[in-house]
Amino acid sequence: MKKVSKRKKRVLLLSTLLVVAIGFWLWLFFFTPHLQPHLRETWRNFTREGRRILGWGKSEIPLEEKRIREEVILKKMEEANAQQDWRALAPEYPSLKKTEAPTEEEKMKALRSSPEFKEIEKEWNEYVRKKEDSLLPEAQVPSPRETGDWPRLEDKATQRIIGRLLASKEKIPQVKPLEENLRLGMKGPLASRKIIIRPPLPQVHIKIEAEVEMTLWVLPNGTVDRVIPSMKGDMELERIAIQYLKQWRFAPLMRDQPQVEQWGTIPIKFRLQ
Repeated sequence: MKKVSKRKKRVLLLSTLLVVAIGFWLWLFFFTPHLQPHLRETWRNFTREGRRILGWGKSEIPLEEKRIREEVILKKMEEANAQQDWRALAPEYPSLKKTEAPTEEEKMKALRSSPEFKEIEKEWNEYVRKKEDSLLPEAQVPSPRETGDWPRLEDKATQRIIGRLLASKEKIPQVKPLEENLRLGMKGPLASRKIIIRPPLPQVHIKIEAEVEMTLWVLPNGTVDRVIPSMKGDMELERIAIQYLKQWRFAPLMRDQPQVEQWGTIPIKFRLQ
């Protein structure tokens, strides 16, 4: 009983001292403002050292200790490098073969062997064949029976028509080009046709003299049907030349002449004003 009473007394005494200590710290913290920064710094150092000693959380390492640790690590690494060749432990990768740039012939060969090029070439050959078939008339080959009977199939009416066409072709006179048209630089069948109306060339503000060559088609009644440039040049000058030539009027064709369109080329010169 005496031992139990002594133990109780000790626990009570320790509890009393703890309460007194806590009360003393609270009194210092709340009632002594000038000691609060010092107390906070003391408490912060106490808790930091306690965590470092107990190993709780991440403790802050002093700069001097960090420097010493880095020096020790570097020294150990230098000693290890001097004793061991680390390059022998690195994996060996196969080196890439040096490839030379392909030549132009190899590029063209690869291009021609591609399926896209073959498809385009096939379409182009088909297009050319169709154009050739449309331009070249198909020759009608008579059968052997028709060939044997050819003299018998010809009649007198056919011979008269052929003879009349040949005679009319021989009667068509070869008209010489007019001197006036030659001075203008006109060429083609239209050079032998008289110009009735030829207005003056419109004034155009240009920096240098220019010349455009135009091709025109004239109807049998003498009016200009269409005009196109023979060679591409200044688009604005071509437009002015087309409007200018469409104002021209030629002499109508005679009744005994073939009533067809006639064409010709003529240069239009634009001079500085």
